[in-house]
Amino acid sequence: MVTTRRTQQERRAQAEAALLNAAAELVVEHGVRSLTLARVGEQAGYSRGIVTHHFGSKQTLVERLARATQTGFVPGLADLPPGLDRLLRLIDGYVGASGGAGTMNRAFLLLWAEAATASELAPIFRERDEAFRSDLRTDVAAGIADGDVRPDVVPDDVAIAVLGQLRGIGLQHLLDPHTVDTARLRHTVTDYWRQALRVP
Repeated sequence: MVTTRRTQQERRAQAEAALLNAAAELVVEHGVRSLTLARVGEQAGYSRGIVTHHFGSKQTLVERLARATQTGFVPGLADLPPGLDRLLRLIDGYVGASGGAGTMNRAFLLLWAEAATASELAPIFRERDEAFRSDLRTDVAAGIADGDVRPDVVPDDVAIAVLGQLRGIGLQHLLDPHTVDTARLRHTVTDYWRQALRVP
């Protein structure tokens, strides 16, 4: 049997992924206050020294976790041009994915909620929210330019409202998954925004 030796870069990427997964598990199981470099290392089966080597500090670990947890939440959007169709697919996909959110996505929502009272988290999540709102604004503005979205719609207002609704649905589903039927709700929410934005 031939085994292929992994490169240093592959080993580093594997260790980092394992550490981020361990950090997400700790956040979901015990809350963000439980997150220490030592506990992350222990959870992942590595030493604290490895965690320190990869991230240096808890702040850097949380920043990387915030970025990793948002990556690819709604796949397939990068290939679509900005506009109403992409916005509606994002809304539909986000609400639908909230129903089956994995550990990384649950960790993101919990960290996001915690950022309201944790000064070390607030800048990270303000930046993540602004990036998300920017994408939403781009879709609305493109929809207006294409003639698909009403010209009196304010892209900033829509971006704030959509972001709040999507994250709110995600948090409600975390708290009470039996009450928040994301399979049904995804269609309701998408239809609401289609009717609210579309040119009559």
